[in-house]
Amino acid sequence: MNKPLEDILIVDFSQFLSGPSATLRLADLGARVIKIERPKFGDISRSMYISNVHMNGDSSIFHAINRNKESITANLKSEEDCKRIKELIGKADVVIHNFRPGVMKRLGFDYESVKNIKSDIIYGEISGYGTEGPWKDDPGQDLLLQAISGLCQLSGNNGNGPVPMGISVVDIVVGAHLVQGILACLVRKGVNGQGGHVEVNMLESAYDLQFESLTTFYNDGGQSVERSVHNNANAYLGAPYGIYKTKEGYLSLAMTDIRKLGEIIGCDEIRNYPPESWFEKREEIKSILADFFQSEDANYWLSLLEPADIWCAEVFSWQQLMKHEGFLSLNMIQSVTMSDEYTFRTTRCPIMIDENMLISNKGTPKLGEDNKRIFNEMIKSGEVNV
Repeated sequence: MNKPLEDILIVDFSQFLSGPSATLRLADLGARVIKIERPKFGDISRSMYISNVHMNGDSSIFHAINRNKESITANLKSEEDCKRIKELIGKADVVIHNFRPGVMKRLGFDYESVKNIKSDIIYGEISGYGTEGPWKDDPGQDLLLQAISGLCQLSGNNGNGPVPMGISVVDIVVGAHLVQGILACLVRKGVNGQGGHVEVNMLESAYDLQFESLTTFYNDGGQSVERSVHNNANAYLGAPYGIYKTKEGYLSLAMTDIRKLGEIIGCDEIRNYPPESWFEKREEIKSILADFFQSEDANYWLSLLEPADIWCAEVFSWQQLMKHEGFLSLNMIQSVTMSDEYTFRTTRCPIMIDENMLISNKGTPKLGEDNKRIFNEMIKSGEVNV
């Protein structure tokens, strides 16, 4: 199939997770993504990030977010290398980076400088806290943003202290927001030829991720968040919302009528709680349910709840999930191959277009493996002299 972003060239200065997660999605949509990496070391996530799993010489994290891209190396403090990169930008549609404010200006690759090279360029940048304010030079690291944005006060049971999410959720959501802005500018460019400057920051993205809870907070007098003591899953939802331990396994329960739930599972103690009490007395109700559900295993409770159309699910491990037909039918895992024939399994793009999955078998690039080919392309086109 012809992918929507074919013929779009992206020059990607970003590293770690936030920027590369954005260019991964754009590559999946058909764009050609060329990573600009430091000689010898490359993207820092090749060697220094959260994973202790190494694959073919690089961190598993690097492979997860940099498949389907090309890599060239450049010393951005070298006049000769900068000249080559500027000539490459002259061919590009999009430039992306996630350096701290001021870094790209010092290197001569800020938006105004790049716009002078290519007037209709779309320039996307990610920062930790924006370009103004007392935090603008602080490190934009996911855990720190979860902590400062209030996200950690939403997870875990009351009394257990703040709990961060187990994935780099702020990195991922700010990358998604950058993609949205770039796609919007590409549409506008197709209409009137105008480029654009897309700016997102991790703090605003973390706030936006909490838009439901924050809207409630702003409109209830600024009351402190009160997580459930028992089985907390959402601080602003009443009983039975949460995860419950059973005799064997765990059961998740979403919003439902407490009286109906009590009738279905045979728990007479909760059948007389009226709707207005499901939040006010959620600790009491959840405590009753927590004890009650331990009398049978998760499959037993599911056999009662699912036929009654109660929103519920067993809590799976990855091992359980990946054996289940519900997951297998999605074909979410793909195999990709690097230039040296190293093959690994990873996730595919979750988007389908015209009933087609967006799949590419191209793995991650070795550091600088595309230098010669890309610069030869530019020489042949008469756009660079070496």
